[in-house]
Amino acid sequence: MDKLTIAGKQYGSRLLVGTGKYKDFDETRRAVEASGAQIITVAIRRTNLGQDASQPSLLDALPPSKYTYLPNTAGCYSAEDAIRTLRLARELLDGHDLVKLEVLGDPKTLYPNVVETLRAAEVLVKDGFKVMVYTSDDPIIAKQLEEIGCVAVMPLASLIGSGMGILNPWNLQIIIDNARVPVVVDAGVGTASDATIAMELGCDAVLMNTAIAQARDPILMASAMQLAVHAGRAAYLAGRMPKKIYTASPSSPTSGVIGT
Repeated sequence: MDKLTIAGKQYGSRLLVGTGKYKDFDETRRAVEASGAQIITVAIRRTNLGQDASQPSLLDALPPSKYTYLPNTAGCYSAEDAIRTLRLARELLDGHDLVKLEVLGDPKTLYPNVVETLRAAEVLVKDGFKVMVYTSDDPIIAKQLEEIGCVAVMPLASLIGSGMGILNPWNLQIIIDNARVPVVVDAGVGTASDATIAMELGCDAVLMNTAIAQARDPILMASAMQLAVHAGRAAYLAGRMPKKIYTASPSSPTSGVIGT
């Protein structure tokens, strides 16, 4: 399978996974391993990366030598908070510059505040960060974020943690068709078929957390998601047959049939 390229680096997996909502770091580790993911997101405000030396650190369960960490700004509601959080992440991770920016609009829906997101993206890009950015499925905003210099745009499929799947494939298609950077579906994936649909549309990757962490069997679901992303990408590259309304086309040839 072809590789995913983000900010000049190649990855064998097109599935990105979060590290929150698991019962402990051991379950997190087992789920990540089952997913085959190479990029993992971590909420700087909620996860111990060494800030508290007396508590277990995610860095021990998932060593940065094996995984690409993607610090995110989950829980930030202003550009200033997001910028401050990612500057802290860069210090904690020894100058790491690949980050996920998300600025939320309200605590009930966790819908992105695109005005604050644009403000933060401008500052972070100028500050040398390689910004992957969570956004709405508005094609105009996605293009503006790309033009600012973000290395990937990450439109939602539906609300964070909703599990509702892709509610507006048409907007996603417009974003994909016009993007010159990777498009990563982020938020709303509920099950394997949602991930496959995203990849069949032409998305470069899928990021998820709740769909795995809150499954009845997170380890098995992580494995299913790996297969789903792989299948969706293969189907996209293969090119599906044209859809035909009221036009029958039998699988078996009709010429040379015995008795005709």
